[in-house]
Formats: sequence, C-alpha cells, structure tokens
Amino acid sequence: MTHKLISIVSPVYNEQDGIEWFHESLLSVLADQGKYSYEVIYVNDGSSDDTLSKLKKLKTSKIVSVKIIDLSRNFGKEIALSAGIHKAEGVAILSLDSDGQHPVELIPEFIKHWASGTEVVIGIRKSNKNEGFIKRHGSKWFYKIFNNSGGAELIPGSTDYRLLDLKVANEFKKLNERNRMTRSLIDWLGFKRSYIYFDANERQHGVASYTFKKLFELAVNTFVSLSALPLFLAGYLGLIFIVLSTLTGAFIFIEQFLLMDPLGLNVSGSALLGLLTLFLIGIVLSSQGLIGVYVSRLIAESQSRPLFVVREETKIDPVDS
Repeated sequence: MTHKLISIVSPVYNEQDGIEWFHESLLSVLADQGKYSYEVIYVNDGSSDDTLSKLKKLKTSKIVSVKIIDLSRNFGKEIALSAGIHKAEGVAILSLDSDGQHPVELIPEFIKHWASGTEVVIGIRKSNKNEGFIKRHGSKWFYKIFNNSGGAELIPGSTDYRLLDLKVANEFKKLNERNRMTRSLIDWLGFKRSYIYFDANERQHGVASYTFKKLFELAVNTFVSLSALPLFLAGYLGLIFIVLSTLTGAFIFIEQFLLMDPLGLNVSGSALLGLLTLFLIGIVLSSQGLIGVYVSRLIAESQSRPLFVVREETKIDPVDS
C-alpha cells in the first residue's frame, strides 16, 4: 500500500547544537503517524558553522526520508522557507522552525485539520517564553497598524508553523516577490483556513538569528508588498501641513493685521516664511524617501533574478526496516 507523502519544511541557519535534537523529536512524533509517509526538508540557509555536515548524518525511518537543500549563501529565512516549499513533493506541506519553539507534538493536529478538508492550517502563537518587551509589543502594533491600512488582513500571533494543501502550495509558487513575508503571502492567497493555538517553547540551543533589524526590515517589506499605505503617507502628511499652515496663517492674519496684535506675538514675515519652508522641505524629503522605497522594490522585481540558488541537494532515503 502506497502512503500519501507529506512534506515537512524547516529552514536552518547555524543550528549545529540543536539540529540533531530537533530531528529526533520529529522522528518520535512521526513514528506514530504511520498512515502517511514523510519527507523532512531542511533548507541550509548559508550556515557558517557545522550545521550542513550534521544534517547529512541525520537518521531516517521506514516512513521518513530526509532532503537537504544547501543554498549557495544566506538568503534569509523567508527565501529559505520559500525554497523548501518549491522543492517539496508532498500532497501537503507543513513548515516549522528548527529551533524547537514550534511544538512538534502538534503536528498530528495539523494533519488532522488538513485531512478533514482544511486547505491552510495556521499556527497561532498565544505566548512566547522569554520574549522581549520590544518584540512583544512591536508585533502587536505592527498587526494593528497593518490591519487598518487597507492591505490583506493578517492574524495577530500567526506564525510560519502552518500546513498547506498542495493546491495552495502550487499557487504560492507563482508568487515571485523577492522582499517577502511568507506567512502574509499565504494569507493573501485565501483558501479555507483553520487555526491551532499554541504556547511557543523556549529556544533549546543557540541564539535567535532574527535580530530587531531583520524584524524591522520584514515589517517594511510586508507593508510595501501588501499595502499601499506607505505610498499615501506623504500625501496625508502634506494635507495635514496644508491645513495647519492655512489655519496658522489665518490666525496670524487676524491677530496681526485685523486686531493689531493684541497678544503681542510680533511674528515677523521672515519667521513665517522660514517655518513654512521647513515644512515644505520636510514634505518633499519624506515623499522622495517613500518613492525611493517603492522604486528600489520595482528595480529588484524587474531584474527577474531567481529567488534562491541551490549549491547542492542531498537525499537520505528511508531505511528498509
């Protein structure tokens, strides 16, 4: 009897201390899911430590094979995750982080939701142990601002711990943005969804590679790719400055010239001109900066470079017994 193949994708970057532990935890969970066969796809995102050699020594089982996608350099987690989805061959594709924060014991629950007809199963993080103040509250404000910007709605706490039906994965592969947030693109696709809520585990080994700078860049890329709000911000600022300058000008005209300066403000014409000039320069500079962001993205997209470059693919077949 041929079992349906489910792909499990996990990006890996400098995880030499924890990758064997993570893989063993995967094997123990999948051992009880004999109704399917599995390919575990590790995407080595340009690791600079001993991660790759440890990946090549990982064990398999009767129903689990291992595929290693070694990228030519560090492309970033979002591209690495996309590379894994592109290389997956299963009828369903489940993605999760390799640092142990996504509880692997929930994998059977994801598969159960998918088997019942759900096309996208999304893991929602309720809490994250040892999460910093800036990351926790920054995430909340990001979702709040984005969901009120007129772009595709994103679910607060949603993660890359999710399962895609093959039809969803095939549509995802058609998206070619280089500056991407994978989970937001999947949300944009739509399809029938269900949710699994979980408390994130502590990172088991090493340190997080997603710095505040990378998280900020990810937020910017999401806004630029899925929302037109940044493009209109300069217009909104300009409108505000026009209203403020008009009201201020009307007030000064009445106070200075009609009422003969009863408040004793004694505002000079040169001071008013200088203040107005500063406002206008600020509007022009902010407009140019925002236009520059979009132009840079257009240039990147028009170059039509591949999303990723693979140095080597290695497959470790299932054991016979």
